[in-house]
Amino acid sequence: MAAQSDTIPDKTSYVVRFAGDSGDGIQLQGQQFTIASALGGHDLATLPDFPAEIRAPTGTRYGVSAFQIQFGGDRITTPGDAPDVLIAFNPAALVVNLPHLQDGATIITDENAYTTQRLKRADLDDNPLENGSLDRFTVHAVPISDLTQEAVKAHGLGTKDSLRCKNFWALGLMLWLFDQPRDATRQWISIKFARDEQVRSANLAALDAGHAYGETMELAHQVHQHPTPQAPLADVEYRTLTGAEALSLGLVAAGELADIGLLFCSYPITPASSVLHHLAGLEDAGVATFQAEDEIAAVCAAIGASYGGKLGLTSSSGPGIALKTEAIGLAVAAELPLVVVNSQRAGPSTGMPTKTEQSDLYQAVYGRNGDTPIPVIASRSPADCFDVAIEAVRIALRHMTPVILLTDGYIANASELWALPDYEQYAAIDHHQPDPDAAGDVFERDPATHARVWAHPGLPGFVYRVGGIEKDLHSGNISYDPANHQAMTDLRRAKVESVADFIPDQRIDNGVDHGLAVVAWGSTYGTVAQAVREALNEGLNVGHVHIRHINPLPRNLGGLLAGYDRVLVPELNDGQMATLLRDKLLVEVTQLNKVTGQPLTVSEVKAEIQRLAPRNIREATNE
Repeated sequence: MAAQSDTIPDKTSYVVRFAGDSGDGIQLQGQQFTIASALGGHDLATLPDFPAEIRAPTGTRYGVSAFQIQFGGDRITTPGDAPDVLIAFNPAALVVNLPHLQDGATIITDENAYTTQRLKRADLDDNPLENGSLDRFTVHAVPISDLTQEAVKAHGLGTKDSLRCKNFWALGLMLWLFDQPRDATRQWISIKFARDEQVRSANLAALDAGHAYGETMELAHQVHQHPTPQAPLADVEYRTLTGAEALSLGLVAAGELADIGLLFCSYPITPASSVLHHLAGLEDAGVATFQAEDEIAAVCAAIGASYGGKLGLTSSSGPGIALKTEAIGLAVAAELPLVVVNSQRAGPSTGMPTKTEQSDLYQAVYGRNGDTPIPVIASRSPADCFDVAIEAVRIALRHMTPVILLTDGYIANASELWALPDYEQYAAIDHHQPDPDAAGDVFERDPATHARVWAHPGLPGFVYRVGGIEKDLHSGNISYDPANHQAMTDLRRAKVESVADFIPDQRIDNGVDHGLAVVAWGSTYGTVAQAVREALNEGLNVGHVHIRHINPLPRNLGGLLAGYDRVLVPELNDGQMATLLRDKLLVEVTQLNKVTGQPLTVSEVKAEIQRLAPRNIREATNE
């Protein structure tokens, strides 16, 4: 297919999507482009999108891996609704990602991959480069495989190893297209392949060849370079990080703020495993890690750490949290601090392990036997995981209770810019471990938090009985007394309710305090924030209320929502936050639900806002 002329509009921000087989290095390609964008002074947000299979059959639709990034000079809070540019390494990557594109989008694809065999693997009867199905796009069919092999020929690699360099060839082209720096990628290649000079030199040559090819395309008037303006970022030091990285750093920081040792106990499960991977390299920072043989062993080991005077931490996704549930109830009964991280994924059962969803809210708030309330909080973005991790530890130690921290697959794997925080601005975290030299009552409670003394083995004078069977409120002995069980149930409820006395009032993130309230939680933050900003610019009366503390809810939330005419709740489930608001606040809400494994788009949320929000009367009159 003949290449069309460049139709990429000149904008302040762009959306690019890389796509290919799982073995094509797509995630690496996206990560390196992300780093280059950050060093170029751009704000950004990313969306890794890959299959659960470790290595699906080459060229098949269900083996397609993708990475989307929005970057530029605007305030970026989402990876973008629709790519301006799709670079697809094979037919399957092309057809799987076509639904993400709008008319006029630019497609760059490897024309060498459109053989009869590869078209068959992608379940295509004919070649989309030739049948007219792509006429509504601007298509550049480039012989990426041939050009990569030619670029690395001098370095003596075989055909298979030569083709492994094509991700860097394509990366070089994309870096040229948007005038991004190459130095960081060159440095990464040099360090990564320092022990194999042949591979190192070949990848560097491929990167440079792809970059040079962009200049050739410009000379042929097929495409021109699109320099991207820098973002108006604050004058502080930034770094890019994923939600899993931020969460790991936040837990370490919380341990320092509490001056207490941490033990993170986990069992591998997608997408939660990355937190264990990051913490395993931070032993010098005061955190120990333990990979257990199963989910139950992991949570029980974490509870054992808290029983022994350390803070136990554990993580999983929905299926693993289900297995941990009985032990979480033990921690509630024993009144031990524990932080449980749930990186939500699309379910039920195994579901779609690498796709995102907010489907575990019911499980977190309600999902235990008996009356077993637990504080629940949720992070809103990758960078926000740092502060939310500190908050989870603070609540667990202040109230002597397990805390569930909700993230999801999108937050865990996505990247954004993070302004390095001033550690001195974080208040110390208090806990209830007694002075070992002072006498005290092991069942003495803090009247504000209902937390008992955190006595642990080895403290003279603080011996007590602990277990899962109901205990006497005053002695700790096993008790089947009806009145005592009522008292302990009331105490557990009051303890969680008291969390609301220490959290800030709910505020409006953006917008007005009347008209339509868009109430959201978790990873929908960036999408809702952008949609509300655009709606406000159109003169609509709308406010964005984003909830971090889910159980208990902020005490002023009901009064805040009462000032609005309507409430819209967009979420990646079938209506779980909507149910919670009806349950706790008797609020009538309109639901916007999506369970495709993909994040909500700005256009989806904005369309509902436009349908529901009243227009500013003054502006409407002026018109």
